Amino acid sequence: MNLQTFFNEKDLEIRTYEVEANGMAHIITTDVVIEAILRTTGAERQGVTKIIQQLDFANGDFHHFFKHLATGLAHQY
Repeated sequence: MNLQTFFNEKDLEIRTYEVEANGMAHIITTDVVIEAILRTTGAERQGVTKIIQQLDFANGDFHHFFKHLATGLAHQY
């Protein structure tokens, strides 16, 4: 699965995720999460792709998963 093509075709709404990490509030948008996804490689890329495929197949909420990923990104700061 080509994730760049997938995200281009889905044309997902840009949302803002407010998450807390390391005692601070962080605001991260959908486009920042997608950029981080596109930088993944190896096993991490495979895991993310698998979840995205499952959500797509089940007509699930991508934004719930993106908020989860935004929390992980916030912990890196």
